[in-house]
Amino acid sequence: MKAFMDEEFLLQTDVAKKLFHEYAEGMPVLDYHCHINPREIAEDRRFENITQVWLGGDHYKWRFMRSCGVEEKYITGDASDKEKFMKWAECLGKAIGNPLYHWSHLELQRYFGYHGALSAKTAEEVWNICNAKLADPSMSARNIIKQSNVTLVCTTDDPIDSLEWHKMIAEDKSFDVAVLPAWRPDKAMNLEKVDYTDYIAKLAKVSEVDIKSFADLKKALVKRINFFAESGCVVSDHGLDYVMYEPATEDEIEAIFAKAMNKEALTAKEIAQFKTAYLTFMAGEYTRLNWVMQLHYGVKRDNNKPMFNKIGVDTGYDCINDYTPSAQLVDFLNNLAEKDSLPKTILYSLNPIDNAAIGTILGCFQNSDAVAKIQQGSAWWFNDHKVGMQDQMTSLASLGNLSGFVGMLTDSRSFLSYTRHEYFRRILCNLIGNWVENGEFPEDYDILGEMVQNISYNNAVNYFNFEMLK
Repeated sequence: MKAFMDEEFLLQTDVAKKLFHEYAEGMPVLDYHCHINPREIAEDRRFENITQVWLGGDHYKWRFMRSCGVEEKYITGDASDKEKFMKWAECLGKAIGNPLYHWSHLELQRYFGYHGALSAKTAEEVWNICNAKLADPSMSARNIIKQSNVTLVCTTDDPIDSLEWHKMIAEDKSFDVAVLPAWRPDKAMNLEKVDYTDYIAKLAKVSEVDIKSFADLKKALVKRINFFAESGCVVSDHGLDYVMYEPATEDEIEAIFAKAMNKEALTAKEIAQFKTAYLTFMAGEYTRLNWVMQLHYGVKRDNNKPMFNKIGVDTGYDCINDYTPSAQLVDFLNNLAEKDSLPKTILYSLNPIDNAAIGTILGCFQNSDAVAKIQQGSAWWFNDHKVGMQDQMTSLASLGNLSGFVGMLTDSRSFLSYTRHEYFRRILCNLIGNWVENGEFPEDYDILGEMVQNISYNNAVNYFNFEMLK
């Protein structure tokens, strides 16, 4: 029997062990997509206890606690931080087979030096160990980032954001980790939302463009995207139900936008037409700026309406959407290619049955603009566990270029989530190691070692063109 989560955790072969310990383990971390609040980095936030850094905003943990029958007061309610932690510890002791078990214990090992198993039996001990460690200045937000060997972080930012915290961080020479904004313009696209006109008013104010038409909206977005570029932004991100392709004329789009601004009802077709035009315009801007376009899709959000109405978005009530039509995605990309405005693009579907479709779509649009110009993103959200990562990388290797893969991202709101990169690298090395042990690839560490290091870090540096890291 193997020891619990020891130094050979997830590494089944000698090749896997060599690849991880000699090539992957020491590589820096580049977190090109996360939801960390840049203000907390700028102010170098300190955490009073493990609940604040571990359970605040973590809807992965919240979902599991609900599955264990925990009352909401101990999840998002008014229970004390210690009570919430104790309930989480009790639940974690039952989380066999769930990635939360591995993530949580990697974090306990790497940041708190605890190598036991957290459960109801050990909760008090772990609570005290973690809180004593968090009282030390070495566990401030910035120091956690530094000790995690992170070189660059991209946050997620709305076009109306001032980016004041990014500027403050950039001007502080005592902190040498780059913290860059990432452009997330969903609110300007989602004209079916009830608060759309309110958002457009805010965008008009910050951009100093009187937005009365779609043409005006584009002018405002260009001003803001240039502002983001001046702040070091090189990547966008779009959260979509699915990638729509429903072309329309300029006049039709203007009429649809006018209806939205007048708060008139829109048809599903009109919404799809507007979003197609919007994404097409955005892609052209990304091409102009040599930015990377990330498309996250395949999610159905806010499904439990009573709980959504009570505690709001991003609280654990989203699921996989089975409607992710690859035909519309490929038609959208083809339209961009015809306009010579297809930027480097990363595709993430929440639905794992899309792996093969994405793998075949990638090959239709690759060229010499970049290595693996069109990427399949790392296994995302409900798929960023051992099985999901193995399946995503196996599919990518079968149908595309695994060696050109830009690798892992945290997609997290927690400063302790950088261990997910270690988790990913162990799975990557084990996958490759099994292929080598099975005689499917030669045991050539000049090739294998470079490949593992590139997927772990170097590919992302080059793909996103992070000049400060070269």
